[in-house]
Amino acid sequence: MAGLVRLQNEIERIKKEYFNRNRLAENNRQVENEAAIKIQSWFRGCQVRAYLSHLQRKATIIQKTWRGFKGRADFRQMAKAAYFIMKMNFYHKMSVRIQRRWRGYYVRKRIHNYYARKRYMEGLVRKNEQIRRDLDDYSEVQRREREKQALERIEREKNLQAQRLHFLLSTKQCPGIFNSPFRPGPDEMELRLRRTKPQPSTTSPRNRTSLLGNRSPLAHTSAGVPTALGAKPLPPIPSKKPQGPFREPAEVWAQRQRCLEPSLRVQTSITDLEQAREQLYSEMWRNRVVEARFQPFSKAHQNRKYEGLVHTSSSFQTVPYGSKHFREEHPENLQGKKGTICFSSS
Repeated sequence: MAGLVRLQNEIERIKKEYFNRNRLAENNRQVENEAAIKIQSWFRGCQVRAYLSHLQRKATIIQKTWRGFKGRADFRQMAKAAYFIMKMNFYHKMSVRIQRRWRGYYVRKRIHNYYARKRYMEGLVRKNEQIRRDLDDYSEVQRREREKQALERIEREKNLQAQRLHFLLSTKQCPGIFNSPFRPGPDEMELRLRRTKPQPSTTSPRNRTSLLGNRSPLAHTSAGVPTALGAKPLPPIPSKKPQGPFREPAEVWAQRQRCLEPSLRVQTSITDLEQAREQLYSEMWRNRVVEARFQPFSKAHQNRKYEGLVHTSSSFQTVPYGSKHFREEHPENLQGKKGTICFSSS
């Protein structure tokens, strides 16, 4: 009973305490809610970032594995291609070497004549030396001719100068400028003036009167205008072509209706050069294609006739170049002998 009495006495205080606590809880509810939301967002962000980093690591591992596999496959393909190219280059090099050996042997055996070629080269050397000597002689003759012409030109110029300066010739009473008394002898020009004759004057009174005759120095034209001797009269003033409104209407209309006369540049297409170049390239490509297949080991090529060159016919060799083999066989010398072969070099 005592406890119930104490409880009844404390009921007002309990109500106030309950009311105060509910008010504080109501006041702190918004703050606690925002704090809880912030804690949850931070935790969920940590979870998502951890998951994304996990996915990034796994994707990196997958890409690394795939790229490694792809790179090794590409490297194997590149190595295979490089090995194939190296092998083909080696085969081509060996084939070229074999063809070179075979063609050299074939030419030396069937076509080329070493001694005939040697005789031809010796004759060519002699011919070249002879031509060089002839050219040297011809150049010497030309040089002498040029020198002779230069001396003759200088002599003509001196004679012409002497004719023009003939009035400076010395006389018995008055020595000329080229015959100074202070010199031991006359000058070269003085001697030349004595040998030459004076140049005839075209302006002397006698020549002038012979040219004029009985006429006066001034001649009159038909119009009465005096002109100098030997001068042609002026041509008459031509009638000017009417211009502008003074022209005939028919002439103006014909000029307006005249057809155009385009130049060659206008008539030519703008792509004419490119078309001509393409046509030329196509013809060159078509003409250089050889349809005949090369057969080096066929009998037709072995028994074909050798086509001589330009220098095969020469007067310095007794045997035409390429007419005999390098090692010619003479079966007529082997009569009565069996199992022996005789080679003779031509």
